[in-house]
Amino acid sequence: MMMESTTASTIKPLLIVVAGPTASGKTSAAISLAKSLNTEIVSCDSRQFYREMNVGTAKPSLQELAEVKHHFIDSLSIFDRYDVSRFETDTLNLLDNLFEKFPVVILCGGSGLYIDAVVNGIDILPDPDVDVRNNLKAILKEKGITALQDELKRIDPEYFGFVDVSNPTRLIRAIEVCYTTGEKFSQLRTGYKKQRSFDTLKFVLDIPRDELYTRINNRVDDMVANGLIEEVRSLLQYRNLTALKAVGYQELFPFFDGECSLEFAIEKIKTHTRRYAKRQITWFKRDDSYYWLQPMELNETVHGCLQNLSY
Repeated sequence: MMMESTTASTIKPLLIVVAGPTASGKTSAAISLAKSLNTEIVSCDSRQFYREMNVGTAKPSLQELAEVKHHFIDSLSIFDRYDVSRFETDTLNLLDNLFEKFPVVILCGGSGLYIDAVVNGIDILPDPDVDVRNNLKAILKEKGITALQDELKRIDPEYFGFVDVSNPTRLIRAIEVCYTTGEKFSQLRTGYKKQRSFDTLKFVLDIPRDELYTRINNRVDDMVANGLIEEVRSLLQYRNLTALKAVGYQELFPFFDGECSLEFAIEKIKTHTRRYAKRQITWFKRDDSYYWLQPMELNETVHGCLQNLSY
């Protein structure tokens, strides 16, 4: 990895992104790195924002949270309305404060859209069309999320290839933009980079596919053993909230409705999580500013970069 050196007069604060698919070991790698740099972590996993969702979102343990301060974990309720634009604003405001204390801060998570918002900014897209959005919400209610997935795949297969297709809010937003502009959502997302007051180094934890899938399967089993079924049962009455559309939750609702066995629901969680990981990998691969490495290589690589950059 080659980096141009800089001087003290030109040096900016540095945001280190530790990204990767689910179950790739981001949490432990980021904590180890943060401890070695004496800094803090900003969470960029959109599912871990919600304090009512713990087991199924694979949040850092209480012990891990005690090792390094994390920001934005448990920062919201499932009843709160939140989107990537607000996350961009909230994170930039937080970073202004953190960079007064730390020359380097870590942004860790697997939500590629949220990472891009912080690093590059959000594209300016048309305001929602109320009638179009209400019609799409009616389709979701009457025909289910599959109807929205099929429609987005038809009108914008490029965006469908890497969006989180289990998230109805993102599906509806992409479809309504296509309908109201006559353009593909993927083409309107220009990728124009906004100016930031900090520099960025971006890393993706690269796990062999077979190993990653094994880790995913094992983690789902661990979640079940650690109370996932009970957690989802306690949230059943809120199943229509956007936050509860996440993988690991939506697959268990048919079980509680008596429509499938528990074993079948658990296998669905594993299958959908593996598909989600594949979409995450596709998202990160489209951005050539990421450096791909094994988790155990992160610390040494980052410290080498920092030395080269005079941090």
